[in-house]
Amino acid sequence: MTTAQLGGHAALVQNLHGRGLLDDTWRRVWDAVPRIPFIPARAWRQDPDGCTLLASPAERRALIHSDEPVVIQLDDGAENGPGIATSSNSQPSMVARSLGLLQVEDDARVLEIGTASGYVAALLSERLGEERVFSIELDPALAAHAEAALHAADYRPNLRCGDGEPGWPEAAPFDRLLATCALRRVPQAYVDQVRPGGLIVAPLAREFWSGALVQFTVQGDGTATGRFHGGASYMPMRSHRVVDGAPVDSGTARNRQTRLGTAAVLHLAFALWAGTRLPGVRLWHSDGPAGVQVWAQHPDGSAATAVAGDVWEYGPRELWAEIERAHRDYVDLGSPAAEGFGLTASPEGEYLWLHGPGNVLAPVLEPAGR
Repeated sequence: MTTAQLGGHAALVQNLHGRGLLDDTWRRVWDAVPRIPFIPARAWRQDPDGCTLLASPAERRALIHSDEPVVIQLDDGAENGPGIATSSNSQPSMVARSLGLLQVEDDARVLEIGTASGYVAALLSERLGEERVFSIELDPALAAHAEAALHAADYRPNLRCGDGEPGWPEAAPFDRLLATCALRRVPQAYVDQVRPGGLIVAPLAREFWSGALVQFTVQGDGTATGRFHGGASYMPMRSHRVVDGAPVDSGTARNRQTRLGTAAVLHLAFALWAGTRLPGVRLWHSDGPAGVQVWAQHPDGSAATAVAGDVWEYGPRELWAEIERAHRDYVDLGSPAAEGFGLTASPEGEYLWLHGPGNVLAPVLEPAGR
């Protein structure tokens, strides 16, 4: 279903403002920076079963003026690949939410990780002045496109083509850092390059939860801590991509029924909790004719899949039973909301907490009953 606005860009901005995602200042910025000049000639719509090329100008305009992402690269730019989306102009409501969490002030210096189309760099340049905006893009073709689009729109922020994981140390310190690609962990370089009291806003993705937005405040001791602010679906930083697990031994399959629905397993708050209880367990899902199907897998060869109350388990552990136990524990805690969870990043590593940084959630290293 399309979310295209009949009034084009102006109507899209009005929609975001009406939903409380843009304050008056950001609304003026968005009004001044239309999305369409930053979308390459070849672009795609992300469908459940793959990416569909935008074949007509009308189809292109409709998607760009909707609250939906626009895919701008497949297969890291390789020809004749499988057609996997590797870069996009993000969903406008997600961009608006991220920029709101950034809480920029008029004199802020901002580092963006992942220039992509250049659209977010343009919004930041309009809001803060181009000299205060720094943006890094790994992919040379995307970097060249973004620079051309930004210059055509009369914005000249500080741009760099290269790996964004080390940040931009010679331009530090920054007041704010915004990642527009999903991170498996927060690089210590980001914490070190943002001044104490500054903010980092980044989508994070781990084995058990596929994407969540976190707003960190940088502390004076080289750490950053902050709370989760809802789900966030972003393409991963290339160096943070997940490697597929080993094949499952189908000869160990055991079938049974479950009362635990897949929607409950995919709920962000539970996924945050379960990720600490079941370290190393990777979770993913897809839509199918029987409904949403969930897979779980651990490097020790254990795996499980569930759909419509039907469960198959494989390998040495009863992995779905462990997920069920984790869910019972979560319910016993009172089913806390995702906003009650937070994350602290430090030079020694990262840890998840509930209600406050002092209440660290320690992993369960062995499944119950073993």
